[in-house]
Amino acid sequence: MSPRRIAVVGASAAGLAAAEALRRFGWTGTLTLVGDEPHPPYDRPPLSKQLLQGAWQPDKLHLRAAEQLDALGLDLRLGTRATGLDTATRTLTLDGGERLACDGVIVATGVAARTLPAAAGLDGVHTLRTLDDALALKERLSGTGHRLVVVGNGVLGCEAAAVARELGHEVTLVGREALPMARTVGTEIGELLAAEHRERGVQLRTAAVDGFEADGDGPARHVSAVRLADGTRLPADTVLVAIGSEPAVGWLHGDPALDTTDGLRCDAYCAAAPGVYAAGDVARWQHPVHGRHLRVEHRMNATEQGMAAARNLLAELEETLPGDEALAPAAGRERRPFTPVPYFWSDQYGLKLQAYGVLSGADRSETTVLDPDARKAVALYGSDGQATGVLAIGVPPRQVRGLRALIATPVPWEEAREGLHNARA
Repeated sequence: MSPRRIAVVGASAAGLAAAEALRRFGWTGTLTLVGDEPHPPYDRPPLSKQLLQGAWQPDKLHLRAAEQLDALGLDLRLGTRATGLDTATRTLTLDGGERLACDGVIVATGVAARTLPAAAGLDGVHTLRTLDDALALKERLSGTGHRLVVVGNGVLGCEAAAVARELGHEVTLVGREALPMARTVGTEIGELLAAEHRERGVQLRTAAVDGFEADGDGPARHVSAVRLADGTRLPADTVLVAIGSEPAVGWLHGDPALDTTDGLRCDAYCAAAPGVYAAGDVARWQHPVHGRHLRVEHRMNATEQGMAAARNLLAELEETLPGDEALAPAAGRERRPFTPVPYFWSDQYGLKLQAYGVLSGADRSETTVLDPDARKAVALYGSDGQATGVLAIGVPPRQVRGLRALIATPVPWEEAREGLHNARA
């Protein structure tokens, strides 16, 4: 009989959290962790901040020391890409053609950076998703006086623009949205961010990108300008394309049992199919409290969902592997719905944004600017008469954590609004 095996596909925060939880919750069988990058698990939020800024070196991003990974007893496959999954037999195929029979699989493959077709093969045009991406951009921005155009004014684009400006580069931030991060945080918070970026010297443009201009021929072609749809030409020697991401589900398309529309669709327990679970940026699961499928690309969610998927997978396997030595007895191993309060943060210059709950899809929001000069503000977001999210800028962390209780579950708008007012008093 083949040894019992669980495979975790994806060796970032969600995958590592799942692997650690599987061991902690009692899995003693083979535990394969597959990562397509050659690096050990590392943290991604600092890529666009501390690493790009030069404050951190790559080894500080490692999520665990080598001895901590060794203690997990992993069958660690770094630099290896999963190419297929047969959910009926729970067989995982790797890029070398190896096929792994698994008792369970956790998909934590995250997302891939979107880019523009016109950027293909053009030197000086970067994306920023992986450690290698960040190191390449950091090297490109060494020295001062570069002309950087950031295409995309979402969270990543704004963070990178802030760092590049602090490094002394000429920065233009281009986005389809009229205000930075407006799609996520709304107009009023977007206006505060726009004012901060302008004051710091970033040029803001609202436009679609029509293409790029380049010097040289063939592989030596280097970007020299960004063309906007309105005819404007923005000179640039470096371009960062930060126009969002796509769930890394291409390798799953061959299995008709899986719904890979905007991520891997899961139930409330993070299960995509019997014995197959998902966690992190790639998972689109049914949030029981909000009553709809959510896919959350935030760091804390990755860890929490990795642990939840591991616990629920083992609870399922306990029914099919009773008494098997690969699954040590453990108390409290039952499937539970995954019901987090989403949280994200962003650092731009000296500003720290922190948000709890669900901001996207809000049909109303209300912002109170507490100090316009310090860009200090709080905002409430909601839909269908319920408050679902809260955001704060420049507010002490302890006070922000206190706001979490306001929207831990959707509550009537006026009730949350009054609670926010009392919290500020």
